[in-house]
Amino acid sequence: MDDYLRSDAPVVEALDRAWDRSRLSAATRLARLRSRAFLLVQCAVAAGVAWWVAADVLGHRSPFFAPVVAVICLGMSYGQRQRRVVEVAIGVAVGVFVADVFVHLAGSGPWQISAVVLVSMGAASLLDGGPVLVTQAAVQGIVVAALAATPGQAFTRWTDALIGGGVALVAATVVPQAPLRRPRVAAAEAVRKISELLRRAEASADDLDVEKAAAVLASARGTESLLRELSTAADEGLSVIASSPFKRQHAPHVRKMVELVEPLDRAMRSTRVLVRRITVSVGREEPLPPAYREVMLELADAVDVIARALAENASPEIGRSAMLAVAESTGRLPRTESLATETVLAQLRSVVVDLLQVTGLDVDEAIEALPPERPRP
Repeated sequence: MDDYLRSDAPVVEALDRAWDRSRLSAATRLARLRSRAFLLVQCAVAAGVAWWVAADVLGHRSPFFAPVVAVICLGMSYGQRQRRVVEVAIGVAVGVFVADVFVHLAGSGPWQISAVVLVSMGAASLLDGGPVLVTQAAVQGIVVAALAATPGQAFTRWTDALIGGGVALVAATVVPQAPLRRPRVAAAEAVRKISELLRRAEASADDLDVEKAAAVLASARGTESLLRELSTAADEGLSVIASSPFKRQHAPHVRKMVELVEPLDRAMRSTRVLVRRITVSVGREEPLPPAYREVMLELADAVDVIARALAENASPEIGRSAMLAVAESTGRLPRTESLATETVLAQLRSVVVDLLQVTGLDVDEAIEALPPERPRP
C-alpha cells in the first residue's frame, strides 16, 4: 500500500497544484467582478433610463439607439467618458445619415451595406475621428441599413442617440470612491512587491539556492502588470475628477498618486535588475557578505513603512527617515574583489536612490543622500 501511495505521489501533487490554481483563478475572477459591480449596475440603470426617456417620455417607437449609446458611452471604465460621449454621438450621426440616404435611394442589401460602411468610415475619418468615432459610424450605419431600415426616421434615431449620451453624461457624474482609492491601493501593492522581492532575493543569496533565485527573478519579471495597473488607475482617477464635480476635492490626493507612477516605475525596474544581479551571484556560487544581506533586509523593512503609509492613506514621506538610514548603511558595506558582489552593491544603491524619490525627494537630493562608498581593497 505504501509503495502504491508513493507511486501516485506525483499525480496527487499535480492535482493539488491544479486545484490551488483553480481556486486562485476563481478568487481573481470574483475580485474582478466585485471591482466592476458598480460599473455593471450603472450601465444597466443608464440603459433602462435612456429607453424610458425616449419611449415613455418622448413617445419614440422602439428607441434602440438610446440604451445602446448610453452603454457604449459609459463603457467598462471611468476614463475618457466625456470624449466617448462626443465621439459616439458624432459617429451615430454620421452612420445614421449615410445609411438613411442609401436606404432611401437604393434599399437594403449586401452591396448597400458595404457602401454604407465605406462611406460612413470615410466620412468619420475626414472628421479626424478617433477609432471609436469611425467604428461607431460604421456599426450604426449597418444597424440602420440592415435592422432599422425605415426611411425618414434619421432625426428620431439621432435624438435617441442624444438621449443615450445625455443619460450617460449624468450617470458619469455619479462615481463611487473606488476609482479614487485605486491609485493608492495599486501604489501600495507595487511597493509591497518590491519588499517581497528583496526578502526573497536575500533568502536565495543566503541559501545559494539557484532554483529559488530563478523563481524570484521570474516573479520580478512579472511585475509589469502591477505598473500598468498603477498607471491605469492613476489615469482613471484623473478622469473621474475631471468628469465628476462631486469628486473635485479629491484632486490633490489623486495627483500625488499620479506623481508616484514614474519614480515607482524606476524603483521596480531597479529592483528587477538587483534581483538579476543576485541571481548571477548565486549561479556562480559567490555568496554575498552577511552585511549585504542585512542591508537588503533593512531596505525591505523601510519599503514596508512606505507601503503601510500608502495603504493607510498617509504620505510616503513617512518612510523617508528609514530609507535615509539604509542609504547610510550602504556607505559602510565592505568592498570585495568579486565583480558580482560589486554590481550588487551598485544596484542596491540605485534602488535606494529610486525609493528616496518615491518618498518625495528629487533625483539630485536622493543622490546627494547617498554617502560615498568605502574604498575597494
